[in-house]
Amino acid sequence: MKPSLCALALLFASPAAAWEAGLDGALCTLTHVEDDLAMRLTFDPSVPLYTITVSGPEPWPVAPEFGIRFDGPQPNTIRTDRHVLSPDLQRLSVSDRGFGNVLDGLQFNDTATAFSGEATVTVSLTGAAPEVEAFRACGLTPSV
Repeated sequence: MKPSLCALALLFASPAAAWEAGLDGALCTLTHVEDDLAMRLTFDPSVPLYTITVSGPEPWPVAPEFGIRFDGPQPNTIRTDRHVLSPDLQRLSVSDRGFGNVLDGLQFNDTATAFSGEATVTVSLTGAAPEVEAFRACGLTPSV
């Protein structure tokens, strides 16, 4: 096989980066894996409580603040000091009862850059909009 055909075959054999809404038991989920980055949102409608967890190629630093910058048609930057690191520092999580700004950022922009201390990870939001819409609808009880 010629080198260019080998590269093309590897490209199609690799898993595609995609956003996916789903369920994990009673939790609504929205996940994205891209190279060595992962973003997972959950919504527990019984509380209600939203959580976002971000992992990257390196451990997160212990830092006083975490933020996400959304770049695209509706740019926004969200910051908090209520983040929690996993014991191995590989995952950073934030929980809150409202995630409207986060969901808007994911749905209506091109990229999301999570940052804490000197660490940053950027994910593509290509294909996120319909999955974010499905995630928003998950757990909602229609009125009769």
